Amino acid sequence: MVYGPTTGATRPSRASKAMAAGVLMLSWVALLWLLEAFDVATGHSLDTYGISPRETEELADVVPAAFLHFGWDHVAANSLPLLVLGFLAAVRGIARFLAVCLTIIVVSGAGVWLTAPDNSLTAGASGVVFGLFGYLLVRGFVDRDALDITVGITVVLVYGSILWGVLPTAEGVSWQGHLFGLIGGVLAAFWFRRSVPAGRFRQPIP
Repeated sequence: MVYGPTTGATRPSRASKAMAAGVLMLSWVALLWLLEAFDVATGHSLDTYGISPRETEELADVVPAAFLHFGWDHVAANSLPLLVLGFLAAVRGIARFLAVCLTIIVVSGAGVWLTAPDNSLTAGASGVVFGLFGYLLVRGFVDRDALDITVGITVVLVYGSILWGVLPTAEGVSWQGHLFGLIGGVLAAFWFRRSVPAGRFRQPIP
């Protein structure tokens, strides 16, 4: 049985949720590749929408920067983890997922804007990847959901090595975006947690 408030509305099936999550994430990744193709075809005209730190007008680029990349290798490196982690997060509900992603993008981008080196330009979906990692890691514990705890542990086992990316160990890589993306994901898990009666774990129905 499911603990928590219910309504008279028909619950979407697991298959329909998985389908919606899959379509959303495939579309998201496809958009990243299309934007990179446009950027290359126009002489990297989109690079200007990356984040330049501590310039007030650059705050408007916090959101678009999360969808842009500097080359095919860059977008390729982010595509698979974004697809996998995004699907695992979105399958629990699209509206909640979009709110989580917006939070991650804003926190990651603001962190880059505040702390990135002078004369740098930052763009890429890796902040979202790190944010989704952090979100999935703690979501199950925050929601008291046994299945989501299992998902979080599995994510750590598969992608845990990315945590090295929050350290300034690689030149030219925005560890600031990674670190603040991770923080944004953890914050989002608390801000958008589901209500569960005290002392109870949520157990999904088949």
